[in-house]
Amino acid sequence: MRSADDWLALLQEVPDPEIPVLNIVEMGIVRNVDCQENGVLVNITPTYMGCPAMDAIADDIRDKLTPLAQEEGRKLQVDLVYAPAWTTDWLSDGAKAKLEAYGIAPPGRTADKRALNGEAPSVRCPLCKSDRTEMVSLFGSTACKAHYRCHDCSEPFDHFKCI
Repeated sequence: MRSADDWLALLQEVPDPEIPVLNIVEMGIVRNVDCQENGVLVNITPTYMGCPAMDAIADDIRDKLTPLAQEEGRKLQVDLVYAPAWTTDWLSDGAKAKLEAYGIAPPGRTADKRALNGEAPSVRCPLCKSDRTEMVSLFGSTACKAHYRCHDCSEPFDHFKCI
């Protein structure tokens, strides 16, 4: 029978549907895997309340793991866990490097408090590494990203918001 670590390794093959360069384990969406004699429980947390990708992620997990669980006579269960809330601090440094290489500016370590007063955070361009950027829209290709433009290379890019 597979161990929790074995199941977790299999989950690393499930990409995030909105950011396919990262898997759901790297994203910190998979909270834990609990193996019992008759079942495997996978707890997942949305990156933000109401994240539309969570149904797709749960379906992808079921598609990947259900046949393997059935081979072992186990039942697979996928549960949403909301507390504590997901934070961008759960992204590994490796995941942030992958985001940047993919053309998405990664989040910082903590929220920029100036954003609470309507000031756009300082974001480095993932393409040319310039700090001369400006926010074009608070929302980018997904609600968890903002859209920016670089003044040096003139390219648009998304910034993964610090949550």
